Amino acid sequence: MPYKQPYSVLVVVHTPDKQVLLIERADFANGWQSVTGSREDNEDWRTTAIRELAEETGLNLTQGELVDWEIENQYEIYPRWRARYAPGVTHNTERVFGFCVPAPLEVRLAEREHTASCWLPWQHAAEKVFSPSNAAAICHLGTKTS
Repeated sequence: MPYKQPYSVLVVVHTPDKQVLLIERADFANGWQSVTGSREDNEDWRTTAIRELAEETGLNLTQGELVDWEIENQYEIYPRWRARYAPGVTHNTERVFGFCVPAPLEVRLAEREHTASCWLPWQHAAEKVFSPSNAAAICHLGTKTS
């Protein structure tokens, strides 16, 4: 298996009233997060976000509006997942997107990747996620006026 690229997207799926979709990782009990995933080949950020959204939730652009929030985070890759990257790679760059849907939607989870989903008000979602950059992105949603 080729190494993952240290470039990923974070897609905060939300409703206009700021309910947020969270999905639980299959490889990390109580590891709640937004949609996230690494870039493949020479994808641009938007293409990666669209692909990950479809792979992890079954959602597509006909169901909502994808917006690049133009936020990039750099963080240290959790040691438990470093073996997925080339030797010596310790940090990742993450681009943040929002995907606004009209109301909470039922999602189709990628069985090998996620075990459960839930919709929560943004404040509760920000508290439930394990990743600090994910929590910050959800809090950013909470400050948006439109």
